Amino acid sequence: MKQAILSTNAPAAIGPYSQAIKTGNVVYCSGQLGLDPATGNLADGVVAQTEQAFKNIRAVLAAAGLTVDNVIKTTVFLADMADFTTVNEIYGNHFREPYPARSAVAVRTLPKNGLVEIEVIAAL
Repeated sequence: MKQAILSTNAPAAIGPYSQAIKTGNVVYCSGQLGLDPATGNLADGVVAQTEQAFKNIRAVLAAAGLTVDNVIKTTVFLADMADFTTVNEIYGNHFREPYPARSAVAVRTLPKNGLVEIEVIAAL
């Protein structure tokens, strides 16, 4: 059985998908851009977008009763792999050991021309 997770403290979905789905003891979170949930606008620059993406992730996880400590896997999508070091440094500030498993890939374009998008999978 699956249950949709919704947080008003994170941007609403910009398509036909849920912010997160809980099934069993696992929560699958949709990718979060650096969108301000109040305005729907992207933060300015990769640093601000990465920090905002983490704020959005934390909000969605909180709606499921979880924190970033519950995250077991992440995927980081970058519009430009040249931003990897910057995003990686910020990423490291949001997790502690043992760090989640992770993939990081460069993509041609992200929704709304974002610079970074991060999705997470968390376990209860």
